[in-house]
Amino acid sequence: MTETNEDRADTLFHALADRTRRDILRRVLAGEHSISTLAIKYDMSFAAVQKHVAVLERAGLLTKRRNGREQLASGDMQAVRSATAMLTELEHIWRGRITRIDALITSDPDQED
Repeated sequence: MTETNEDRADTLFHALADRTRRDILRRVLAGEHSISTLAIKYDMSFAAVQKHVAVLERAGLLTKRRNGREQLASGDMQAVRSATAMLTELEHIWRGRITRIDALITSDPDQED
């Protein structure tokens, strides 16, 4: 089964909907971190942090690699740009709708076309 743009958007925004995952993403975008180093930063179990990292990885927002026994995570800036592009597209759609609503509100109801 191929992933549609809508499926991709759902996966991206689900991953970004959680505060902890957004914080993890900020950290790995700034530089590569081991999962164990990331886990120290949060008041939750190592397994819980691993699950957050897995959600971000499935969304394509970060990649993992092994270095000996460590798993290292790095952010994927291209995936973040993809999410930004989706939001920009939605913003343009809504701005157009708001402009049309404003025009309707300010139009003279007595004026005929």
